[in-house]
Amino acid sequence: MRLTRPAVPLPLQGHVAARAEAGPVMSDAIETLTLSKDVKEIPPKAADLSAWYTAVCLKAELASYSPVRGCVVLRPYGYGLWENLQKHLDAAFKETGHENAYFPLLIPESLLLKEAEHVEGFAPEVAWVTRGGQEELTEPLAIRPTSEVIIGVMYAQWVESYRDLPILINQWANVLRWEKATRPFLRTMEFLWQEGHTAHAHAQEAREETLRMLDVYREFAENVAAVPVYAGIKSASERFPGAVETFSIEALMPDGKALQSATSHDLGQNFAKAYDIKFLDADQQIKYAYTTSWGMSWRMLGAMIMTHGDDRGLRIPPKMAPLEAVFVPIVRSGDDRAVAASRDAAAALRKAGFRVKVDDRDQQPGWKYAEWDVRGVPVRIEIGPRDVESGSAVLVRRDRAKGDPEQKQTVPLDQLAQRLRALLEDIQASLYAQAKQFLDEHTFVVRDRDEFFAKAKARAGMIDIAWCGRPECEELVKAETGATTRNTRPLDEPGARCVACGEPATVRAYFAQSY
Repeated sequence: MRLTRPAVPLPLQGHVAARAEAGPVMSDAIETLTLSKDVKEIPPKAADLSAWYTAVCLKAELASYSPVRGCVVLRPYGYGLWENLQKHLDAAFKETGHENAYFPLLIPESLLLKEAEHVEGFAPEVAWVTRGGQEELTEPLAIRPTSEVIIGVMYAQWVESYRDLPILINQWANVLRWEKATRPFLRTMEFLWQEGHTAHAHAQEAREETLRMLDVYREFAENVAAVPVYAGIKSASERFPGAVETFSIEALMPDGKALQSATSHDLGQNFAKAYDIKFLDADQQIKYAYTTSWGMSWRMLGAMIMTHGDDRGLRIPPKMAPLEAVFVPIVRSGDDRAVAASRDAAAALRKAGFRVKVDDRDQQPGWKYAEWDVRGVPVRIEIGPRDVESGSAVLVRRDRAKGDPEQKQTVPLDQLAQRLRALLEDIQASLYAQAKQFLDEHTFVVRDRDEFFAKAKARAGMIDIAWCGRPECEELVKAETGATTRNTRPLDEPGARCVACGEPATVRAYFAQSY
């Protein structure tokens, strides 16, 4: 199949052409492949977060650049992070009554164009297939940027009666968006995500579903990825194309930029009317269904990496870690008892449900310490000849700085499982507490216009203001500062005026520059 712009004039062609300015695919690929091989050291995080982030993703072997511009190879350690995200979210989805299914990657152009607002919103990012083998297609096929279209068509076939509702389906999939500027996890052309799509008989049910899934995302971000977020309603200009209302969770990165980490959309009847999702209700009237969609991508991994990492590399919350602990046996003068003791202890921990590994490679212990520091394994377990003799091990926690008196503790081997479990719980809580403190310290309630604009320009963090909600006000702020609304919540000051423009306020809003 050939991925290109349609050969014939189409309503989307001008938008897609704008995205085609990214340049030759292979020359970009050669450059990025060279960069991935050249990463020797991780630069200081505070000096240049962007350089630090790229280096740590490559050095920790989370991902490698592929020969296709804007696409990455997810390496086993990086895929382990994705698997843990899937595990936790999938369990939460099933607890709330959802089932997994899978829908096609390709969408006929005629179906995509049926929902005009959706098409307008995604037009710049759509990639097209116009040839299969040697055959020119009679109708171009879009590679899904999201799946409301194809799923809506199928729901129209499946729904006849109110008894067929609700439909609660999620799919784990890849999507493609023709991005110009890319960065591993945060913004890539092809990326992994989940997208939930539901259909309901009543508007209230759809809104309850939208909010329920928003809270699932908030709970995951804070209690699993240890990333504190603000949940709220997106502004009209930031709303998902075709949605009645969009809700999001927003995190704050160390450079003062916000990162949208998940969204949940109340689609009302817009997609149902576009794709004819109708049903016979209990009152014998034919009605259109109310639908929702919601999604989280591997961008959440990027948020976690930036939030917790330090100058030594990653610091992974235990619930997300591919490995909760790694054994580093210390061999002295051919005495390999530490290797056998490490293997025995690791086997016992695996039986107890822990994710552990024994690093018995022929390398010096110090080299291994640095290697696992880069990869952010929550706990390193050191066992040397003296530890074998005393029946103990040294636990070293990754979340604490070197030299911290609480970084290391010696524990009896027969208490290892119990002590490790408690330590992992403490590390999980500690990483969240550090991130929450940063968010709190970089959230500013502002009532003065000059202060607001100054903080927005300086990328100070999340700036909380009373806001009028008008698109023209938001555009003005964006033009002057680069900041946009991240999300909004109900106004708690009756009679307040917008800090940005002075008009009557209708909501409170978080403003920030963003990724």
